[in-house]
Amino acid sequence: MRNIMITGGAGFIGSNFVRYMLKKHPDYRVVVYDKLTYAGRKENLQDVAHRFSSRYAFIRGDICDAKEVEKAIKQHKIDVIVNFAALTHVDRSIMEPGSFILTDVYGTYVLLEAARKHKIQRCVMVSTDEVYGSIERGCFTEADALDPSSPYSASKAGGDLIARAYYKTFGTPVLITRGSNTFGPFQYPEKIIPLFITNAIDDLPLPLYGDGLNVRDWIYVLDHCEAIDVVLHRGKPGEIYNIGAGNELTNIELTKLILELLGKPKSLIRYVKDRPGHDRRYSLDCSKIKALGWEPRYSFEEALSETVRWYIENEWWWRRIKTGEFWEYYKKQYGDE
Repeated sequence: MRNIMITGGAGFIGSNFVRYMLKKHPDYRVVVYDKLTYAGRKENLQDVAHRFSSRYAFIRGDICDAKEVEKAIKQHKIDVIVNFAALTHVDRSIMEPGSFILTDVYGTYVLLEAARKHKIQRCVMVSTDEVYGSIERGCFTEADALDPSSPYSASKAGGDLIARAYYKTFGTPVLITRGSNTFGPFQYPEKIIPLFITNAIDDLPLPLYGDGLNVRDWIYVLDHCEAIDVVLHRGKPGEIYNIGAGNELTNIELTKLILELLGKPKSLIRYVKDRPGHDRRYSLDCSKIKALGWEPRYSFEEALSETVRWYIENEWWWRRIKTGEFWEYYKKQYGDE
């Protein structure tokens, strides 16, 4: 493999993965294919475009556009696809499910058809632990049934099932990763960690759903990127790999840690009405990917501290975002502040 197309590469995890791959594999050429929706931003890759110009190309395109996908594959002689292209925010999927289904299901089909037609060597579909639904005790394994609770998680589950079907029916060399909640630099500030960090910096309320006792397993974005790279190179086509770091916290515990790191008072916490279908707990059994030789490198405390520092030092990035479209969404979701 030499020419990798990273769809959704201008988004949060995608842009971090692009940077990771170019640094880790100096003989690889990376082509980013991204629609540049609200959360996919060329600013996320501006250092990459400058530093790796000879091994990097950017194409603005929609994975639902079969002709443009095929054109990109042929033009750049792509032999590997890693798909991050997806609408990912649960709250937005509740407001408007249709676009999630279009991108996450139909877009996945378009990529799989292109991969089959052009004999792509490997096709990694980056999915989410949310497809399993909620679990009270224990951990989900890759063999567990899917039980999604939101339009977002249902659309990702649909994409996963189509990908598996293409492997079983056509032999398309698909691998699926299901990651836990991911955080780090360049994460659009609608998600809880960047939202709470940036709100706290400005002494704005932190809108916490329900009783704050929903549990999530958190993984630093660089650990997640390394895990996907391991699956790409060592994983077995047709298989699914859970990716988590075993950092389970309630949302209120997470919120208090963020406030502590910023030296802000707990009085900024504002409990808001819980969202519909809010899963209580996610937890993953990651023994399968660990058998490939992967382990998380970053402690949660170290990674969260580094993430807080990044948002403090990069106000240029997030302040321009938290206006316009973002503010309209925020008011609709949480009310005026």
